[in-house]
Amino acid sequence: MFNVGDVIIYSVHGLSKIDDICDKTYGDVTRSYYVLHPLEDPKLTINTPVDNERVVMLAVMEKEEAEEILQSFQQPGIQWIEDVRQRRQTYRKLVNSGDRREIAKVVNTLIRRKREAEREHKKLLDQDRHLLANTQNIMFKELAVALRISAEEVADEVNRMIE
Repeated sequence: MFNVGDVIIYSVHGLSKIDDICDKTYGDVTRSYYVLHPLEDPKLTINTPVDNERVVMLAVMEKEEAEEILQSFQQPGIQWIEDVRQRRQTYRKLVNSGDRREIAKVVNTLIRRKREAEREHKKLLDQDRHLLANTQNIMFKELAVALRISAEEVADEVNRMIE
């Protein structure tokens, strides 16, 4: 369970701060809820049950894990899957697992594929571009928080390793 003031990774909203934990009643059911807001959108308030198993809520990674994950971008990433449907299903499953090492492999592979496509004056498929943009954004910001640097510095370091 998280505490008021904790910064967590919340689903697609990314880094979010827990503002309150309170009981709310909807219908005849009373449950404990996190009241939180994405750091990038402080005006948005999200209420989610503490015991919600359908969304990913993770503590921000520790510095040591962040350093390992950052260094993993020196490796090739995950195997590219040619079949578009299978790739979407497999990569989304890995991203939704919340396993940062697997997520980093997906991001790594998509960055490399994007660069390869650009060298050939092509583009990634929309589904791959969207998955990369959303996942990379959240991952780089989380790495930045854990490493106490900016997301831009994370991106620069990853770009240096991939080149």
